[in-house]
Amino acid sequence: MLTKIKTTCEFLKNRTKERPEIAIILGSGLGALADEIEVTDVIPYNEIPNFKCSTVAGHKGQLVFGTLAGKKVMAMQGRLHFYEGYSMQDVTFPEKVMKMFGIKYLFVSNAAGGLNPAFHAGDIMIITDHINLFPEHPLHGPNCDELGTRFPDMGNAYNKDLVKKAEEIAAKFNIPYKKGVYVGTQGPTFETVAEYKYFQLIGGDTCGMSTVPEVIVAHWCGIKCFGVSVVSNALADAGVVETSHEEVQANTLKAQNNLTTLFREMARAL
Repeated sequence: MLTKIKTTCEFLKNRTKERPEIAIILGSGLGALADEIEVTDVIPYNEIPNFKCSTVAGHKGQLVFGTLAGKKVMAMQGRLHFYEGYSMQDVTFPEKVMKMFGIKYLFVSNAAGGLNPAFHAGDIMIITDHINLFPEHPLHGPNCDELGTRFPDMGNAYNKDLVKKAEEIAAKFNIPYKKGVYVGTQGPTFETVAEYKYFQLIGGDTCGMSTVPEVIVAHWCGIKCFGVSVVSNALADAGVVETSHEEVQANTLKAQNNLTTLFREMARAL
């Protein structure tokens, strides 16, 4: 694995002169944030050694390098999901490459189901913690001591200083937001009504099929993480849950402008 990470990192360093310290993962329907980036290089995943390709609608599947708010950034337009059939090692391989490439901050976004009855489609939720319900842990197996410790503490996985900075930015730009806990599940089915209720009972505010493995590995590597859920469908809006991927994409667009402002200003503040 370490050899693969180094090979991929060397490939990227030969393909771009950029050396960013900020990485951004753009989730379902949120890829338009890349329009804010002054792009210098675009590298499709299928050209990157040891990278797997996104197979989900709304995920372009390319790595973008450029400048956002005066800061050099690396942006993933499209992520890999466990439900696509990829192993946890494949899903979290990009975060290991980010660490070796020199990334210090990771901003993650996702489209998520709203569990909290106060949440509605289009709301932005700053993630303060997560509950991991994936059937396999992304750090399962032999530990790579060069990247991180065997037993990483997860108490500050969603960096509290970055959360505080995001709240200050949201107040300055009049961006409405929620805060809460994200529940990560393997998918690809959307949740049943009983599952929604269960996730609420165990402390969840939103739920989805990504983010948790990525943040675990990035935090393990020593990268400071900031995460946002865009509520794409909400139990409070429906009563009976009936959801489609098209609905998810449409509702995430409602938050696009605010999310773009938040991420841009977060980058500027670092």
